[in-house]
Amino acid sequence: MSVPAAAEAPRRKDRLWEETCLELFLGTADSGEYREFNLSPSGHWNVFRFPRYREDKREEPAFTSLPFAVRIGPDALELSMELDAGKIIPAGETIEAGVAAVVKTMSGSTIHWALLHPGPRPDFHRRENFALEFPPG
Repeated sequence: MSVPAAAEAPRRKDRLWEETCLELFLGTADSGEYREFNLSPSGHWNVFRFPRYREDKREEPAFTSLPFAVRIGPDALELSMELDAGKIIPAGETIEAGVAAVVKTMSGSTIHWALLHPGPRPDFHRRENFALEFPPG
């Protein structure tokens, strides 16, 4: 696996999915709107808001920073963060989530991993991929 080097000053950055990164998708059960979180092992990050499937992508202004931890071991890459979902998900709503990873290999090819791939090709934005459900409270 090709892991981007740690950035001296991690910041909001676009196109992180072109390298190894983790992607988290969050939405609510009764809405087509969702957020896409991109976390790079370099420390760079971004959060996008989509009102509908792959439409009108905008940077999510509710987050001006996204602190997370990266641990690189001999056989593992871990990214972890604590997220205040209340910034984007109204209280009392059921949260639906999808988790995926884009892994760039040493040869330069890309491998896609997710909890679920319901279509013929990886498409993490599809709501069928939001395989985790967190009830209110």
